[in-house]
Amino acid sequence: MATKRRAGAVLALFMTSALVAAGCNSGGDEEPSESELYKNPVTLTWWHNASQEGPGKTYWEKVAKDFSALHPTVTIQAEGIETNQLQRTRLPAALLSSDPPDIFQSWGGGEIREQVEADYLKDVTDQVKDEVANIGSAAEIWQADGKQYGLPYRMGIEGIWYNKDMFQRAGIAAPPTTFDELNDAVTKLKAINVIPIAVGAGDKWPAAHWWYNFALRACSVDTLKKASTDLSFDDQCFVKAGQDLKTFIDTKPFQNNFIATPGQNDPTSANGLLANGKAAMELMGDWNKGTLDTVAADKAALNKFIGWFPVPALSGSPGDPKAALGGGDGFACAKNAPAECVEFLKYLVSPEVQKGYAETGTGLPVAKGAEAGVQDPALRSVLEATAGATYVQLWLDTAFGSTVGNAMNDAIVAIFAGNGTPEKVVEAMKAAARK
Repeated sequence: MATKRRAGAVLALFMTSALVAAGCNSGGDEEPSESELYKNPVTLTWWHNASQEGPGKTYWEKVAKDFSALHPTVTIQAEGIETNQLQRTRLPAALLSSDPPDIFQSWGGGEIREQVEADYLKDVTDQVKDEVANIGSAAEIWQADGKQYGLPYRMGIEGIWYNKDMFQRAGIAAPPTTFDELNDAVTKLKAINVIPIAVGAGDKWPAAHWWYNFALRACSVDTLKKASTDLSFDDQCFVKAGQDLKTFIDTKPFQNNFIATPGQNDPTSANGLLANGKAAMELMGDWNKGTLDTVAADKAALNKFIGWFPVPALSGSPGDPKAALGGGDGFACAKNAPAECVEFLKYLVSPEVQKGYAETGTGLPVAKGAEAGVQDPALRSVLEATAGATYVQLWLDTAFGSTVGNAMNDAIVAIFAGNGTPEKVVEAMKAAARK
């Protein structure tokens, strides 16, 4: 991101309830009265990350049309942009300009705090009280200084998506619950000439998430909370995370040329390898089912073999074995976006729209009353594991903010490439935190 502010956020999430630049943008912070809404023609530009043809993109197109049908004065110009491009280039540049999108993808945490400090976002606190109450604690990730600047529409923990047929052929009786069992599964999968784990290190963050999980196992919850709020990385557990990652990489669990493999773009990407029966596992969040569907040549076959299990525990580590990494996707409105932007934001998290989102199979909804839409068996496993997690840590690059997060991810990928070290990851994080 363009700003270099210190910011961090941690989510303690118990999901027991289960769960743009338009010419008519108006300046100022005062909202019109309810009677003034929808009186004049308004065009909202909307940037989301459902860039590939599939159920997610199709559903957002429907949502935009439905909202315009309900409110004929509002035209929504939607654009789907690939996540890396959106998060790291398009959105930072747009927010720096005088013509940003009205409503756009937001990941909360440290990133949203940076955007608030830069005065990019609309304070929606008073308008979304009912929605926040229905969503619950997950909405706090989109807060800064006690004020609401966005809302999530998806939330869940990450885990390992796997091919049940390959596990059976390899003689793996049950999903691994410890890293020792995962290492044993890797060995058995290699014995039948199967790529054990696909990883998209070419996009950096999919590889970095392995380090995040080792940090979750090596660090106590209190250490992670302190790191997220103070950007303090002195605890040796962060070095230990890199050491454990390097040990794991040395077992060669990933595909050839993983350092150049993209995460979720097409059949040649990491999730394409899993979706098309060329790899047995992939570490990814709850949204992965939707991206797997998008890149699968045979969706029927995918739906028969795909399964999910939580990230295994690491024997002897001080971290909580039932803690998990998680997070979500949300939307925020640009500071000078029309008042109708907030109404559209509220519409996106309404139970009816959320239920429809759940039915696409592209992620887990956040609104109470939408859980019935989760029909996919693998996603229901994610839903149950999310509810059962003792603690959920927000993705570390999001929790620490983009300045630290980007430096951290770069240094982690250097370990994957063979030219980085566990110590250099921590050095990079500390250096970025001082900026």
